[in-house]
Amino acid sequence: QVQLVESGGGSVQAGGSLRLSCVVSGLRFSNYGMGWFRQAPGKEREFVAAIRWTGDSTYYAESVKGRFTISRDNAKNTVYLQMNSLKPEDTAVYYCAAGPSGLGSPLGTAYRYWGQGTQVTVSS
Repeated sequence: QVQLVESGGGSVQAGGSLRLSCVVSGLRFSNYGMGWFRQAPGKEREFVAAIRWTGDSTYYAESVKGRFTISRDNAKNTVYLQMNSLKPEDTAVYYCAAGPSGLGSPLGTAYRYWGQGTQVTVSS
């Protein structure tokens, strides 16, 4: 049974930081590309960041580039999203996802497995 469990969400003031973690079990983590997506109330799910299975290639949405950093630890089956300089518009439920292609992708359709999400709230 594949499980993706996010943690690290919470409430923070604008300008603050949070670090999200996603622990994966039930699959060979090192073979999978990983992504972070988010969905704000009343909005479509959107891509945030992705990382290749090797960890040497990363991709970011323009809205988070320079503020967020995706990383992974294949020994711990964990992917991280370091979020700095948070803005109120970053408020959303954040989801991690695992894609079998291994490459990392901004497309939600590239991912087979999804976590339940963790809430991030940024106040002004």
